[in-house]
Amino acid sequence: MNITIFGGSQPKPGDPAYAEAYELGSLLAQRGHTVLTGGYIGTMEAVSRGAAEAGGHVIGVTCADIEAWRAVKPNAWVKEERRFTTLQERLNELILACDAAIALPGGPGTLTEVALTWNLMIIESMPRKPLILTGAGWRSVFDRFFDKFNTYMPLNQRDLLHFAPHVQAAVELLRDSNTTLTKVHKASRGNP
Repeated sequence: MNITIFGGSQPKPGDPAYAEAYELGSLLAQRGHTVLTGGYIGTMEAVSRGAAEAGGHVIGVTCADIEAWRAVKPNAWVKEERRFTTLQERLNELILACDAAIALPGGPGTLTEVALTWNLMIIESMPRKPLILTGAGWRSVFDRFFDKFNTYMPLNQRDLLHFAPHVQAAVELLRDSNTTLTKVHKASRGNP
């Protein structure tokens, strides 16, 4: 599968968040998945590096908007670059070109990626796919969000989000979610 990884640009080699992202890339590549990342630094670099060093294919989705804002180039572990002009085009590619998405901790950009992916599934603008949020921070944020804005989100919308305490659990959830979605898609097409 093509797995998009969302996450922050702040982690650096030696940081626990960088090591966790590296492990996620490695685990996904070992299972034969292709990873898509934003292609630059931080989490994107760590996932790319982990996947590439485990023999996986790494797609970096880059854009001129980011490079005009910050002096950065695709990281050394990107094997295939998909370059766009705008941030919106980049987001569309990351979201629409994957079979599943996993979010690691991050800032406003990561939150935007999660929210947009979730909303596109809610309005059925794209097929359902696993959207796995990794780490205690996401659980805390969304528990509060669900509590304070309860009437705005029915349970069937909340059920589109999956939470994992760490990357190993995210990879297991990915496997389990994919099996469930395959059954749902086959049933909706009338296949056994």
